[in-house]
Amino acid sequence: MKEVKPHVALTATLVMLIIGFGLTVARSSRGQSPSLSQKSDSQPSESLVKPTVLIPAPASARAVAPFAEAAVQNSLLRNELLWKFGSKQQHGWYLYDLLIGQTLKIGFDASSSDFASTIAGWQKQKALSPTGVLDENSWMALVAQWQSNRLKDKTPATPDQLLTAPTSDFFDPERLPELRQVEKTTYAAYRQMLAAAIADPTLKLAHTSPNDLAATEKYFKIVSSFRSREYQEKLRRESPGAGTAGLAINSPHFTGRALDLYVGGDPVDTRDANRAIQVNTPVYKWLVRNAERFGFRPYFYEPWHWEYVK
Repeated sequence: MKEVKPHVALTATLVMLIIGFGLTVARSSRGQSPSLSQKSDSQPSESLVKPTVLIPAPASARAVAPFAEAAVQNSLLRNELLWKFGSKQQHGWYLYDLLIGQTLKIGFDASSSDFASTIAGWQKQKALSPTGVLDENSWMALVAQWQSNRLKDKTPATPDQLLTAPTSDFFDPERLPELRQVEKTTYAAYRQMLAAAIADPTLKLAHTSPNDLAATEKYFKIVSSFRSREYQEKLRRESPGAGTAGLAINSPHFTGRALDLYVGGDPVDTRDANRAIQVNTPVYKWLVRNAERFGFRPYFYEPWHWEYVK
């Protein structure tokens, strides 16, 4: 019996190995594709690598894509564009966001593709390359458009065309009578506009009547109106650094139809920091939206300066 047991064990082991090998081959055969000789002519071969399928972008996405880069450039140029006006170096067009939005009839977001698309449409109207980028060339064309909307006839007012407005209408209540003169139709339009502003509860203007501001209220009051050539020359001598952008040689103030209105900050300071304060006041925003209804258009460079063009 001692000699039989090893043979039995060895035999059993061999049987188990043969069975295991058979199972392995069977599993391997089931997991593999049949050979070419085993396939029928009607059975297509399968590739283990799936082909790449290119799905075209929706039409709306393809329409916006061309202005994506323009939007990036606009967001940079808004603060960094270098341009000159009145011999002074200027930086960006961020101070004119409201005027741009009003002119183009669009909610302002310089970094959006919608803004770039609107710029492209305006550029096309102006026979400019419709890139959607408000670069120096396009920006100066927009400035020229604003400038062309200003007062055309700069014939100096005659004494019979002027009236002397009351001190209550002026930012400086001690302003001399000869410096409180306004062209008559311009003054009437100013008073109508003032009444509309007083009636707007969002402005919260202190007033003593539906047509009159309180003595303590500064907003909307007149800082400067009619100026004679002699007075303008005096101002230029006193401010030699003002340049043509600040104190024009042929000023629209000569007509009595230009009004400097208090809109905040330092009344007539052209430094960027001061103008940045002014263009963000509720009063300036109201004027941009409403002044043209009463015949007034802005001088884009000076937030306080409005000209009666009717």
